[in-house]
Amino acid sequence: MAQRAFIFDMDGTIVDNMAFHTDSWLAFFARRGKTYDPDAFFRETAGAQGREILRARLGPDIPDDEIAVLAQEKDALYREMYEPHRKTIAGFDELVAKAKARGVLLAVATSAPPGNIAFTLDGLNIRRHFDAIAGAADVKHGKPHPDVFLKAAERLGIEPEKCIVFEDAPLGVEAARRAGMRAIVLTTTLPAEDFAEYDNVIRIVRDFSELSEDDLFAGL
Repeated sequence: MAQRAFIFDMDGTIVDNMAFHTDSWLAFFARRGKTYDPDAFFRETAGAQGREILRARLGPDIPDDEIAVLAQEKDALYREMYEPHRKTIAGFDELVAKAKARGVLLAVATSAPPGNIAFTLDGLNIRRHFDAIAGAADVKHGKPHPDVFLKAAERLGIEPEKCIVFEDAPLGVEAARRAGMRAIVLTTTLPAEDFAEYDNVIRIVRDFSELSEDDLFAGL
């Protein structure tokens, strides 16, 4: 059996938390007199790095140290809102067990900073499942740039075309496409029709429990 890998986006894919990210961003910007439509904000920003979102809305010339302080403020809001609800999406544990039994490598590729990665993976005791992790601190650009998926594949030591990405946002699916990777979409936040244009999407499901053995392992 040839080596294969599953690469998981984290927010909205391993955990159903994107509404909390959006709410925390809206609260953060409301403190600064800025208001946005929640649905439009999510569609425009899901998969982007926090520093990219901040510069796009507060100004491109803000110094890096100030951006870091602002990002910490937003992330503190997010963790406060989401912590009581933190859990993996249905079927995640079962999928991981099946993948491990088949010798499939597992990675996380996320636009989250180290603090939020630790909040999710360590808070849920699931870091141990993954052979590699790549996040915002490891790449210059967020999605739709393919950098974070390519970095995860590099750390796994596997070719991009042998990876299947699990994603929930169009920017992430586009990043996977640019990386030369197929994608399975979870509709935790957006409906299936939002992903109709992507030719790298091989399956669209509500959660991991809807994936069959053929969906996951056919051709491995």
